[in-house]
Amino acid sequence: MTSTSKTKTPQATSPASNDRTSRIRHLNDMLRRLPVPPFGQLVITAGIDALDAHEQAAILAKVGRFDEFTPDNDPHGEHDFGALDHNGARYFWKIDYYDLAMAMHSPDAADPKVTKRVLTVMRADEY
Repeated sequence: MTSTSKTKTPQATSPASNDRTSRIRHLNDMLRRLPVPPFGQLVITAGIDALDAHEQAAILAKVGRFDEFTPDNDPHGEHDFGALDHNGARYFWKIDYYDLAMAMHSPDAADPKVTKRVLTVMRADEY
């Protein structure tokens, strides 16, 4: 999933789709950079929790700075997944969209009034 050249993610064809995708991408980027309410919720797996606070912070900083989006790892242009390396280990992060009760998928991921975003960060071997 790592690429040496950065390629912009292709945009959807209709203007309405472009606006919706741009809004989702913007909301996801905000959550990655600051994974706290009101932007969403951060979940870390046991593999991340086992690391010391300094290592956790370094990984979360890399998640926030991640910009290696390509058509292969971001086919919908939403910036909702990434993979990175840190100190010899591979890590994944993923953003999911839930309704406000967190009972099912969000009815509209582009609308923060009806969506709770969850950023999950994990070691790749925990996937």
